[in-house]
Parts: sequence; C-alpha cells; structure tokens
Amino acid sequence: MNIDQAEIVRLTEEYGGAWGINHTRRLLQLSDVIGQGLTHNSDALWLAAHLHDWGGYVPWAQKGVDHALRSRQVAEPFLTERNCPDELKSLVLECIELHHAGGSDRSLESILLRDADALDFLGVVGVLRDFSKNPRDLRMAYTETKRRREKLPGLIHLDKARAMAAVRVKQMDKLLAQFEAESFGCF
Repeated sequence: MNIDQAEIVRLTEEYGGAWGINHTRRLLQLSDVIGQGLTHNSDALWLAAHLHDWGGYVPWAQKGVDHALRSRQVAEPFLTERNCPDELKSLVLECIELHHAGGSDRSLESILLRDADALDFLGVVGVLRDFSKNPRDLRMAYTETKRRREKLPGLIHLDKARAMAAVRVKQMDKLLAQFEAESFGCF
C-alpha cells in the first residue's frame, strides 16, 4: 500500500482523540483474531478501520447525516487524492458504508470490520464506552448499553466473533446486574 499510513493515524488520533485511535486499534486486533485463517485484504481492513468513523469527527460530521454514510463521503476523495487503487478504494468504501448495517451480501473484509465493531460495543469495554459517552445521564447510558446488548449479537456473522460475543454478553449481564443492585435502581 502506497498510502501514507502515518498521516491516517495522525488524523484519526487528532480528530477522533484517544477514543477514536484506541477504538481503531481494538478493531484491528479483533479483526486479526476473528479473521485468523481467513484470506482477506489486510490493507483494505487497515484503511477501513481507520476511516470508518471519520464522518462522526468534528471537522467532517454533518448534523442529521448517518456517520457511516458521511465517513464514506469523506473517505472517497481522501483516498482518490492519495491515488488509492480503484479496487482497494471500492473495498474500503464498502467496509466503511456497511460497518453499521446488517446483512450478509458483502465482502469478507466488510464482515470482519462489522463484527469487530460490534464486539467493541460488547463486554466491559462496551459498557465503559457507553457510560463514558453519557457520564451525566446514567439512565441513558444504561438504556443504550442494554439496547446494544440485545441488538448487536444478532448482527455478528463469523463463528469466532459469535463465540467472543457470547462471552462479552455474559460479562455485560454480570456488570449491569451489579450496577442495578448497587444503585437500587436510582440512576
């Protein structure tokens, strides 16, 4: 890949902060684990992992526009300006656009990114992500966490990812039950 990876990492970190770059790093680790033994384009996955949330970051976000769609809109000219080969660019853009969508009519790379992204919203990390985004409204954080816990496992495609999700859901259930008990429902 002839694209300046350092520039992409810098921009992801600059605009996504520790939240964005750490989420990206976890996605890459998760996709390595669930994609082990599967033939996939690691360059496409690397690019998509870094670019998939750019549409939600301050310089590019647009109110009322889905961040996945906006991320695709931002990534396309970015990749074109850097002479990304058309085949690679198409694959990256598919991964970005579909990273929140269900369905199985997609590339393996898109499935890997989607499953990794879903896994990052499950388990202890998922709970902490939701609660850190809503620190002043614990009820909203709790409700969002419960919604993700119910919805996301059903969107996961790969067997390894499903197995990881099952473990993470149990962790979430335990943590949320403890939260409910300790807060006496006063949140």
